Amino acid sequence: MTKVTMTVNGKSVSGEVEGRTLLSTFVRENLGLTGTHVGCDTGQCGACTLHVNGKSVKSCNMFALEADGAEVATIESMAAADGTLNTIQQAFQDHHGLQCGFCTPGMVMTAASLLEENPKPTEQEIRTYLSGNICRCTGYHNIVKAIMAASGQDVSAVAAE
Repeated sequence: MTKVTMTVNGKSVSGEVEGRTLLSTFVRENLGLTGTHVGCDTGQCGACTLHVNGKSVKSCNMFALEADGAEVATIESMAAADGTLNTIQQAFQDHHGLQCGFCTPGMVMTAASLLEENPKPTEQEIRTYLSGNICRCTGYHNIVKAIMAASGQDVSAVAAE
């Protein structure tokens, strides 16, 4: 067992982990932050996406030890302390960008990274950026619409196929 220390959602945390402990496991099991979902354990679905030092990371592809000393943000950090949804989360709700909700935390975290890099992405840029996240329910149209709305763009032209 090795001690790992990182800042998660603005709070310093430590824990003892085996070298093979994934960051997703550490966040969920050691810290109790279960908003980070694990869908595939192979980095293909994106449900476990969180931010490490400001970058989107599929946490099932990263060992907890690799995040030692890092700044980590999970989906729990997105809403305000009083539970008020942030702009992206509210847009997902307003534009029906979720159905079962399993992929939603990863989609929101990925969308936050996209909007940080590109505040006014086109529909195609959003679709390309989301290519590492899988949703089996929505068909992506309302997710794209929600991200465009969160960026302050007109969503009336987004296809509702």
